[in-house]
Amino acid sequence: MIEYLKQPWAWYITGPVIGLTVPLLLLLGNKHFGISANFRHACAAFFPAKIGFFKYDWKKETWNIFFAAGIIAGGFLAARYLSNPQAIQVNPKLLAEIKNYGITNTKSLLPPEIFSWESLLSLRGFVLLVGGGFLVGFGTRYAGGCTSGHAIMGLSHLQLPSLIATISFMIGGFIMANLLLPFIMHI
Repeated sequence: MIEYLKQPWAWYITGPVIGLTVPLLLLLGNKHFGISANFRHACAAFFPAKIGFFKYDWKKETWNIFFAAGIIAGGFLAARYLSNPQAIQVNPKLLAEIKNYGITNTKSLLPPEIFSWESLLSLRGFVLLVGGGFLVGFGTRYAGGCTSGHAIMGLSHLQLPSLIATISFMIGGFIMANLLLPFIMHI
């Protein structure tokens, strides 16, 4: 069983498992899935202030905080005990492209040329890590939720704002990957 868990799972297994969370959450008390809302719940719980946005009954959403904690714990356990020691297989065309960006260490999922303290102190690293993090946070708040909340839960409820947000996420991802990232990587 452990060997099976260490292997990548096919889309036709993981897709339905993710998709089945929607009806399961609805059956468990009309719960709505989304990760970014946990920041609001945590702020309301741990930093109570007289800000209208944080004045609500956050205790009803405690399950979602535990869900997010489970994701973190599961990620730690998977990395610690289920990691595949084999080298990561990367498409040769992608390897050639990222070498043009100065990324040569492909032994881990997070290349140190981007994800390291040294990189953070460079202009490129600061733009990618701090600027990108700010834009993700701002975009999540502006869109009224994250990709998982809109694309998984919102689309299953046939919500037009979730369709617009999901299409916008995809267009933004294509623009970033194909137009902006090559420019940023050469800074």
